[in-house]
Amino acid sequence: MPPERAEGAASGLAAVKEGFGYLRGRKVLQSTFAIDIVAMVFGMPRALFTIIAVTTFGGGPEIVGLLFAAPAVGALLGAATTGWVKHVTRQGLAVVWAVALWGVGIAAFGLVGDRLWLALGFLAVAGAADVISAVFRNTILQVTVPEHLRGRLFGIHILVVTGGPRLGDLEAGLVAAAFSPTVSVVSGGLLCVAGAALVAWRVPVFRRYRAGDPA
Repeated sequence: MPPERAEGAASGLAAVKEGFGYLRGRKVLQSTFAIDIVAMVFGMPRALFTIIAVTTFGGGPEIVGLLFAAPAVGALLGAATTGWVKHVTRQGLAVVWAVALWGVGIAAFGLVGDRLWLALGFLAVAGAADVISAVFRNTILQVTVPEHLRGRLFGIHILVVTGGPRLGDLEAGLVAAAFSPTVSVVSGGLLCVAGAALVAWRVPVFRRYRAGDPA
């Protein structure tokens, strides 16, 4: 049985407003969302996997499947080996480095030419970096947000996680149409690295955030 709603708790649009209101002025939490949007909008070339499979690797559906699977395999391996993250105290900086590594992996994927297995390896590295970023971002959210507001903030988190890749599909397609799929992938990865560095520079409280600090 789900827990009863606390007396006087907001619901509907009021609850949504309350969640966004809680973010106001909390730069660490804002940065966890902002840096994920950067990663997903600029460093998500998934929409181009089909055309890259054909034009770069000369393959068909089986190559498309491998390209889609590679980040997931990397994420699985990354998640299975995350025991070391408990020793990391500078969690904000860890997020910055993980997002930067995601961008490097994507850019490298675009630069390897027709060497398929090397390309898959870089996509797997990117996937592993993405799941590490997610671990730290979720940890920051769960530890710093009061229990009665945690659901509202996770709603915003889901909005970012599901909406960012869709915007990334649009960005990747527009750049590929204007230039080429390779330019789209490489530039997106580099912009992801630049975006992570910009967040770290502009929000020093985020890069200095340590486990246990208030957000």
